[in-house]
Amino acid sequence: MISSVITGTGSYIPKIKKENKKFLENHFLNSDGTKINGENDVIIEKFKAITGIEERRYAVSEYNTSDLGFFAAQKAIDDAGINPEELDYIILAHNFGDVKTDAIQSDMLPSLATRVKYRLGIQNPNCVAYDILFGCPGWIEGVIQAQAFIKSGIATKVLVIGAETLSRVVDKFDRDSMIYSDGAGACIVEKNDGQDSGILSHASQTFSKDEAYHLFFGNSFNTNEDENVRYIKMHGRKIYEFALNNVPNAMKSALDKSGIPIEQVKKVFIHQANEKMDEAIIKRFYRLYKSVIPEGIMPMSIHKLGNSSVATVPTLLDLVIKGNLENQSVKRGDVIILASVGAGMNINAIVYRY
Repeated sequence: MISSVITGTGSYIPKIKKENKKFLENHFLNSDGTKINGENDVIIEKFKAITGIEERRYAVSEYNTSDLGFFAAQKAIDDAGINPEELDYIILAHNFGDVKTDAIQSDMLPSLATRVKYRLGIQNPNCVAYDILFGCPGWIEGVIQAQAFIKSGIATKVLVIGAETLSRVVDKFDRDSMIYSDGAGACIVEKNDGQDSGILSHASQTFSKDEAYHLFFGNSFNTNEDENVRYIKMHGRKIYEFALNNVPNAMKSALDKSGIPIEQVKKVFIHQANEKMDEAIIKRFYRLYKSVIPEGIMPMSIHKLGNSSVATVPTLLDLVIKGNLENQSVKRGDVIILASVGAGMNINAIVYRY
């Protein structure tokens, strides 16, 4: 039996810490350019109550998304104890490429995965490097692709990275800008014959009939800003409702495929998008099985790290595995679920025995 096992993890958490109080001087506007009613301290307090975010991390100006990805990748390689020349694939999930501070263009030539391979000094031309654009679930989808390569026999070692610098593509006049942050997470997925651990099952979906543009690129809410510059925008209420209606079902699909009873699930690592939304997803997921939610089932990092898109799940996983998240741990034999939702609208989930 061929299994795909995560043998090493790594993450990079940027040094710049931006607390909620630093948004007090922002001029938040509605989508039509009018001023939002209420003082900023009230807006920020409501924001924290819904999202759980107290602060977020931003990359220093000299580092771009590919740099953060390289830092996380090097840690994952060291953790796995492998020779990077033995990597068959490097898969890097992101959304906006390298965006320099105060720039108005995204740079994806060459691919960010190629840039990481270059930084790692890998000379092996048979190490194939490519990017994937799959919204916030990109890193999980990369792990699913790594498993496919391993099961097909064309790979034995794959590096999967999720990296993003969302602070470079936010509209400072949009209160949703407080959600986003920067960061990177990575893992090594390896072939491991005869092991009981590894990926047990997965589920992936794309909803695009009515949901394709729930997240999109749009103009600043300030009509005086350059109309040729675009920023990340979202229909928050639609995303919230979509996630609650669909993510629990995808998680159930993955778990049912694995044949593992829900009582054996020890942790659920879910995309750190919104604390209230994640809590509601977990409640609906357990309700599908008429089961009680175990205490501590869902580790959270959003309070201090914000939403770094593709980086949230691998960063959270690395923090817990390394014992760097208070009162959270996983041990050998534990069954965990990795799940995410984001632009596409895409959903995915992996059931994994650690």
